[in-house]
Amino acid sequence: MTTMTETASGLREFKMPDVGEGLTEAEILKWYVKPGDTVTDGQVVCEVETAKAAVELPIPYDGVVHELRFAEGTTVDVGQVIIAVDVAGGAAPAATPKAPASAPAATPETPETPAPVAAEPEPEGRKPVLVGYGVAVSSTKRRPRRGVPVQQPEAAAAAAEAIQSELNGHAAPTARPLAKPPVRKLAKDLGVDLAAVTPSGPDGIITREDVHAAVAPAPVQEPAATAAPQAAVGAPAAAQAAPSASYAPSASYDGVRETRVPVKGVRKATAAAVAGSAFTAPHVTEFVTVDVTRTMKLVEELKRSDEYGLQGLRVNPLLLISKALLVAIRRNPDINASWDEANQEIVQKHYVNLGIAAATPRGLIVPNIKDAHAKTLPQLAEALGQLVATAREGRTSPAAMQGGTVTITNVGVFGVDTGTPILNPGESAILAVGSIKLQPWVHKGKVKARQVTTLALSFDHRLVDGELGSKVLADVAAVLEQPKRLITWG
Repeated sequence: MTTMTETASGLREFKMPDVGEGLTEAEILKWYVKPGDTVTDGQVVCEVETAKAAVELPIPYDGVVHELRFAEGTTVDVGQVIIAVDVAGGAAPAATPKAPASAPAATPETPETPAPVAAEPEPEGRKPVLVGYGVAVSSTKRRPRRGVPVQQPEAAAAAAEAIQSELNGHAAPTARPLAKPPVRKLAKDLGVDLAAVTPSGPDGIITREDVHAAVAPAPVQEPAATAAPQAAVGAPAAAQAAPSASYAPSASYDGVRETRVPVKGVRKATAAAVAGSAFTAPHVTEFVTVDVTRTMKLVEELKRSDEYGLQGLRVNPLLLISKALLVAIRRNPDINASWDEANQEIVQKHYVNLGIAAATPRGLIVPNIKDAHAKTLPQLAEALGQLVATAREGRTSPAAMQGGTVTITNVGVFGVDTGTPILNPGESAILAVGSIKLQPWVHKGKVKARQVTTLALSFDHRLVDGELGSKVLADVAAVLEQPKRLITWG
């Protein structure tokens, strides 16, 4: 699939590429340009979010931005035109550009329904400018095709009007209500028209409180007289759930009784993945509590010393826990495998792509360190530091989250002792690390205060039996209790 077309008038239309290796849609998070701006080949014009990550899109030619086809917050199908550029260097567009007749932003649409994948093949030997052009065949559902008039709830219709207003606003910014992107998203989710909201912020900016105030009166003015007849008409169970005649809802803690948040992007993909994993792979979880006092002392020594090649690198318990798991996998390689249901085979992996679960504002992601088994301790520390920093900045690429073989999730950073982690799809084991804290522990025949943590290992019981899972967990615990085993076993 090509990502650009050229019209007779010298306009080039840039299409939404498949930035996620087979995904069919992406949400436009932010535009970095507006109509009339001059752009050059390779300049980033927008940021989009797929079901896997946020990605910046560069434009592949020089020219002047003629039109932005979709507003921020719009979910766009792969292959749809998102921006038009005048490569002939024409004048800036008119003050009020005409909305595209087929733009889905002005046409309500239903929730996702299956649609056929575009049949246009990609020429062999093509070197794309962006990552992953073309739509791979998958079970992901496409959004409705453009130009199909269907019904939609009233809130979505209001959002569509807001999108059209934003498109017009690029040419006439003075008519656009002033609000930050998170506030606009909140208004869109609640079905609030920002043009009807009275701003209270500085310089006439609409705040979150203003949006909440615009919808707060609706749920609290339910007359008590109407509640009783509704309770009497339904079945007994419904009557018990209905409010009594004397019930009147009080104001909630933030002025709004309920908020509906659309499930999309990373959260949507995560929900589908964990649900599929939980009900496909038979999970077994084992636990062990271990004294990690020596490991914590080694962490402090590595931080202070310059002889280990770790200067300027992030050294923490996760580094040694990761190394301990890699040692355990080397001693028990059958744990590093996956289940091929279609071919009824167990696929043994002779490499370790170590996944690290990371909580981000967009949801849970699991980027992985490629070939972690072959890295030295300094190399592993550097890779962990880059992985965490990239995830926090929201810049993790789709490729970084593919091909994992085993995962670590550190729930201890939230003060949690342990948990029963769900397998990352396609993997056979995941290690959860609880909080490390001082606890009374019998050490050399005496009760002493020691640094203690609880480890939990979930594994796929189709290919990992109790013996193998127990050996892996016991080896990780043994290395953390006596870190010198990193030398003798590694």
